[in-house]
Amino acid sequence: MLHPLPKLVMGLIWILASILIFDLGFQLITIALAAGTLIVLERRSPFLVLALMVPFALFGFGFFTTSVLFRQDSPIALQMAAETPFGASAVSAGLILFFRAIACGMVSAVFVLTTDPGALIKALMVHWRLPPSVGFALFQALNLVPDLGRQMQDTRLARAMRRGRPPRRSPGPAELVSLIVPLLAYAIRRAGRSALAMEARGLTPGGKRTITNAPMLKQHDAVFAILSASALVFAIFVSGSISIG
Repeated sequence: MLHPLPKLVMGLIWILASILIFDLGFQLITIALAAGTLIVLERRSPFLVLALMVPFALFGFGFFTTSVLFRQDSPIALQMAAETPFGASAVSAGLILFFRAIACGMVSAVFVLTTDPGALIKALMVHWRLPPSVGFALFQALNLVPDLGRQMQDTRLARAMRRGRPPRRSPGPAELVSLIVPLLAYAIRRAGRSALAMEARGLTPGGKRTITNAPMLKQHDAVFAILSASALVFAIFVSGSISIG
């Protein structure tokens, strides 16, 4: 299993490259590499990968329509877009912005789907000196999100038992509104317990403490960083996007 921090650094570098390099070929290569990583290496369903692209595509479609209909491009963007074989510069720039949003989103998806959140927090505490109070709060948030889902289901089941009929498969708008107050009260109780737990653990700044099962950097993490950097250089070389916009 790879260390979370090299993956985080390389993911940020890929996202930064997608933002700075105004080239359609580079964006397409980034999307293909991210999708191939999920499908081939992580054995994720191609339908899941396509579903992950949908929200980023919707976000990118806003860039596309804005670029085409309400265009006010910088000279460097027009010059770079004019070199792409897609006709008008506005459409070319819009397509690059559209696929840039998908590329950045897919790189983020690869990191999220291949990284254990608990291991990431421990790595940040050990290697990047994340304060223990912040780390413990993040752990509480990781536990609170699924607990809220279970609490919502328990509340819906209790209400259905009182009414004498099974609950709906998914709550309607009115039921969702009625669940806000119970879930908010549950979250406040959990927050109070978390505060007491943090006080009991003595999470004061500057104190020495031991972090168990924290991921450590190994040789294969360096190999991953080298391969990822090489793939980035390869993508830049193949797409011919040496100019930065």
